Amino acid sequence: MFGDMNKAKEISKVDGKNFLRSAFATEQEVLSVQLKLSSESITHDGVMGDVNEQHFISVLRKYLPNRYSVDSAIVIDSNGATSDQIDIVIYDRQYTPTLLDQHNHRFIPAESVYAVFEVKPTINKGYLEYAAKKAESVRALERTSVPITHVGGEPAIKKLFPIVAGIVATTIDWAEGFSSESFMQNNDALVDLQRLDCGLSVTGGCFDLFDEGLKVGPNKNSLAYFIFRLLQKLNSLGTVPAVDWNKYAMVMSEQDA
Repeated sequence: MFGDMNKAKEISKVDGKNFLRSAFATEQEVLSVQLKLSSESITHDGVMGDVNEQHFISVLRKYLPNRYSVDSAIVIDSNGATSDQIDIVIYDRQYTPTLLDQHNHRFIPAESVYAVFEVKPTINKGYLEYAAKKAESVRALERTSVPITHVGGEPAIKKLFPIVAGIVATTIDWAEGFSSESFMQNNDALVDLQRLDCGLSVTGGCFDLFDEGLKVGPNKNSLAYFIFRLLQKLNSLGTVPAVDWNKYAMVMSEQDA
């Protein structure tokens, strides 16, 4: 009947906050079912991993602003050094091109990287350490930065921000989740270039170190909480540095010297 109010609209009108929680909880349930389907129907571990990467990439692409691109890739610097294959890279495509694209393969200049994530079926000590080594392979690369001329202002060199690194998975092995003393000890042991700033278990909560100390998110709406916290962190980083393309050009001319 024309007089009946849409159920979602009614909930939104009566309790808007509950409407938001309920809607995003359903979004998380959808992702959980997609991950469950892949684990129970795909008979090759490598293919299953690729599919799960795309599930997480699709969610991030849905909620991150267009200024952020999200792909699987290898990160490269002006010296030609490369990272390991990275499951998820959040990077700038507005000011920085990708290099040597071939179908789904691409090199992403280190200067354009905001964040990197490893996708795993679960989170445990071994996978934390594995994700940390992947993060280190990106953070160890050289990043250039040249002055950016602003209207009415002096050229300024963008200070390099620390690249965010994390892990995302379907589950977490510790019964107490990210509040587990064992998780905290293992994650605290990952420092410097191996530091993991955040993590998400679709069925078991999330954590981040974006502020002072460890912050553990809720289980029911961990996906939305994780995304909103990540958005805030990305906002705080500002724009990526301007690449010194002359540094890349010099490499091309060295063989003629």
